[in-house]
Amino acid sequence: MKVAVTGSSGLIGSALLPALRADGHEVVRIVRRPPRDASEVHWDPRAGVLDPLSLRGADAVVNLAGAGIGDHRWTAAYRQTLRTSRIEGTRLLAETLAGLTPPPRVLLSGSAIGWYGTSAGSTESALDESAAAGTGFLADLARDWEAATAAADAAGVRVVHLRTGVVLSGRGGLLRRLLPIFRLGAGGRLGTGRQWLSWITLTDTVRALALLLGEAEGTRGPVNLVSPNPVTNAEFTAALARVLHRPALVPVPRAALRLALGEFADEGALASQRLAPAALLGAGFRFTHPELAPALADAVLHGT
Repeated sequence: MKVAVTGSSGLIGSALLPALRADGHEVVRIVRRPPRDASEVHWDPRAGVLDPLSLRGADAVVNLAGAGIGDHRWTAAYRQTLRTSRIEGTRLLAETLAGLTPPPRVLLSGSAIGWYGTSAGSTESALDESAAAGTGFLADLARDWEAATAAADAAGVRVVHLRTGVVLSGRGGLLRRLLPIFRLGAGGRLGTGRQWLSWITLTDTVRALALLLGEAEGTRGPVNLVSPNPVTNAEFTAALARVLHRPALVPVPRAALRLALGEFADEGALASQRLAPAALLGAGFRFTHPELAPALADAVLHGT
């Protein structure tokens, strides 16, 4: 299968590419810089540049492009960057794919569990993909991000929206930021610690994408990329401390998080999102790491 990928240098993309190649697929990287060889094609989402001929013959496309949600304070300029880096690129890609004859069979397009808002799920139950959209900047962003695939869907492409939770990996993301703090024994819960965290390992993320590209041909629309066992922030920080054999006695007050992170504190670090992977389980996916403690141990000790 010929698979084209945007965002291939990010945390998920950099793990997905070698896995696809190991499975015998031909991989085409869609990149913003000048291509280095025939396995790369250029695009410029802001200028609306993507040559349809460069994607001719692609069987599938994985769209992972987008500026980092927690990489900067949410100034007005960076909020716009977060939107344009996702929505403009996704719309350009979807419209380009729609113009191909034939178009690819499937488009896996990035999204996030932020779609459900900052108070998704409860202590009684987790929400699945049928739940209504939430409110807030990230919810609006995810809604518009998913809507940007409309042209591909109308052209008959099977579109899957990857509503991704917190991806656990020693290579990057939240866990990589927390590890130095917790190794010093300076880690602890964030805010009250009662907020829910829906997580998934990088290993299971890549395995889920492989399933959605191939065997799960009946799966379309939103798919929650999360473990079946979400935890509270207090449970997460305690588990990480145990894996590292360090205490977790230094809670970070809500006010300090807001001072350090601005608006991202409320919609990111302090958001409570308890989600269930109903679509993945329905497609027959079996998690390598369904439980948090072994997942953290694998990510920390083996660098996955």
